[in-house]
Amino acid sequence: MTRLYNQLGERGAEDVIGRAVEELAVRLAHCTRLHCAGDFEGLRKSARSVAAIADQVGMSKLATVARNAADLIEVGDDIALDAVLARLMRIGEFSLTAVWDLQHMTV
Repeated sequence: MTRLYNQLGERGAEDVIGRAVEELAVRLAHCTRLHCAGDFEGLRKSARSVAAIADQVGMSKLATVARNAADLIEVGDDIALDAVLARLMRIGEFSLTAVWDLQHMTV
């Protein structure tokens, strides 16, 4: 995120991060719906998009876990996928809450 602030300035970085946080929240919820529906191709695509967005804003752990989920779909390991998706949701919630809290701190 520091790189974004250096490249775009405070206002630009806040705009990019704000849009990314909103999109990540939508995509993570979508991942849950797709998993429950058994739409593994859609889930793979959605997990890859979570990884791409997370990478753009410096959420490397979230990006890594999302890529792991997408990889497990390709392998077909349903038990490991369930565990990784649970981890993705925990890390996603923690990451989004942390960014939200940072954006609403007053100096």
